Amino acid sequence: MSSETFNALLLDISNQLKEDDLTKMKFLLGDHVGKRDLEKITSGHGLFQVLRERTLLGPENRDFLNGLLKGIARYDLSEKLELEPAPYRGPSEEETAKLDVASRVISENLGKSWRKLGRRLRVSEVKMDSISKRHPTELEETTMELLKEWRKNRKAEARTEDLVKALRDCQFNLTADKVEDELRAEGL
Repeated sequence: MSSETFNALLLDISNQLKEDDLTKMKFLLGDHVGKRDLEKITSGHGLFQVLRERTLLGPENRDFLNGLLKGIARYDLSEKLELEPAPYRGPSEEETAKLDVASRVISENLGKSWRKLGRRLRVSEVKMDSISKRHPTELEETTMELLKEWRKNRKAEARTEDLVKALRDCQFNLTADKVEDELRAEGL
């Protein structure tokens, strides 16, 4: 679990803790946290911070907090802590192969108009400037980098049909036709 995802989970759990829950958890912590530190804890967030400082809690170390939640009979929150988020799923293998072919054909044929396509694909101007600086004279590399950025942003939602539609919206019909022809030629 990523640190960011874990922090969001802890915030969600903290928001659902009642004052009575927090009092019970602090009682259970008696042997692990000093009295002064316990008195300073006024929220679930504060409790989690103390646990992290004592290395009793982390993205890959949730057992202690899980035990505390079960100890105060908050099984609903304990279950949230036990559930792993669904692993990242990218495009299917077939879609990835189609995207690879489309990216190759587009980068070979697009030329200087790559920014127009980038805007249609909603790649930020800042990203396009960065790409342009990395590849000031190599248009094929610039376009390939643009398409990689688009695929990274879209993740599992990246579709070849979206690329072809964007090409047609930009009036790059010849390039769109070449992409479709190459996909047919490769049996994709």
